[in-house]
Amino acid sequence: QVQLVESGGGLVQPGGSLSLSCSMSGFIANYDVMAWYRRAPGKQCEFVAAIASGRATNYAESVKGRFTVSRNNFNNTMWLQMNSLKPEDTAVYYCNLQGTNFWGQGTQVTVSS
Repeated sequence: QVQLVESGGGLVQPGGSLSLSCSMSGFIANYDVMAWYRRAPGKQCEFVAAIASGRATNYAESVKGRFTVSRNNFNNTMWLQMNSLKPEDTAVYYCNLQGTNFWGQGTQVTVSS
């Protein structure tokens, strides 16, 4: 059974930085893209960033230039470096194997002064 576990969330002031990680355990064949999504209070879940096993990346327009996604294929870990954080980045952040129903439990990120 595949499990995804996020960590690294917390409270940060506007303009600050946080780094999230997602560790995957278990085995699943033929997955390629790992992704981050987020759900802000009262809003739908939205795509944040994704990275393929070949390191190709994709970002939501709202985070381009501020967030960086990376991964280690050997230990099945993905990270999200978040810089220049804004209050509107406040959300629960989830990792996902794109195209599957495997999701982590989420980690809260709060950007507030």
